Amino acid sequence: MILSIIYFIFILGIIVLVHEFGHFIFAKMFKIHVYEFAIGMGPVIWSTAKIREKKIKAKKKVSETIYSIRAIPIGGFCSLAGEGGEEDKGVKKENLLQGKPVWQRFLVMFFGAGNNFILAIIILFVAALIYGSPTLSTNIPVVLEDSPIAEAGLKAGDKIIKINNKSTKTLDDVQLYLTLAGSKETEFTISRNGKTSKYKVTPLSGKAQEKVGYRFGIQFNNTLEKGFGKSFNYAFQKFYSIARQVFITLKELVIGGVSVKQLSGPVGIYSAVDQTREAGMYSVLTLTALLSINVGIMNLLPFPAFDGGRILFLIIEKIKGKPVKAETENLIHNIGFFLLLALLVYVTFNDILRLF
Repeated sequence: MILSIIYFIFILGIIVLVHEFGHFIFAKMFKIHVYEFAIGMGPVIWSTAKIREKKIKAKKKVSETIYSIRAIPIGGFCSLAGEGGEEDKGVKKENLLQGKPVWQRFLVMFFGAGNNFILAIIILFVAALIYGSPTLSTNIPVVLEDSPIAEAGLKAGDKIIKINNKSTKTLDDVQLYLTLAGSKETEFTISRNGKTSKYKVTPLSGKAQEKVGYRFGIQFNNTLEKGFGKSFNYAFQKFYSIARQVFITLKELVIGGVSVKQLSGPVGIYSAVDQTREAGMYSVLTLTALLSINVGIMNLLPFPAFDGGRILFLIIEKIKGKPVKAETENLIHNIGFFLLLALLVYVTFNDILRLF
């Protein structure tokens, strides 16, 4: 349990820290005043504030930014001058966030998520380089005897191109759509020798539902390929595949294919980390990449309080030729923040219920 907590803190910490560093590095690049860059949240354990004060008294050159370590070792933040549209008499107007051109503010907002995407690709590449890269092909490698999929007429070597009329680009798509199908009759669209055919398969019920592959009778290929080139290609292919899964899940959430009750918060993520840790370091690295991509995409959604919500206001500003009133934008972001907080409480409650 202690080891799982350490993994959980480290994974979430590095993902959020990398995200905030994206904002930080571009803010510095465009000479935007950064008040503080913090590792962790909550009360301050250590900071450069006192060191900075001593240097100011000694009339020495000091950094404009206070760097701190805080008590709760999850995440961090980057506090920018003018982020809320306010003016600071101690900071020049040209060093305020809102004093910068729209394109610069866009890059500052975007590269929190952008850094998460870069982190995910690096992790996937390193994991594949060390352990090997699995196939993402939708070809069926093995069909178990006397299984529902064998009885329906599917064979090893068949390429799954659709499940329930939804396109399957990668093996991740296949696994996701089979999970969403549950115990319902599922239609497979198969390509065999250049011909397309459709098969309806009713999965096994009862205890067999514990594993998606066995429920239908598909045994997925676990062969790993090594090599720099293969690892490089895999990193980008897997990144695309995971990002696609996120968008598919969001779409299913909107149309009702996925319930809000199925979403996971910190407790659910901890459970996933605990289970993944037991599967080995390769699985931990893949989960970290998956979570980093999720954080990046979710932050780019055009919802108030997210980076995507702030980017949306930048687009509106560009179209209108003038910014939305700071008071109005802040009010909308505050409302969005409280809605997200309410959703987090609801999701966490459901996570706790699933533990029992």
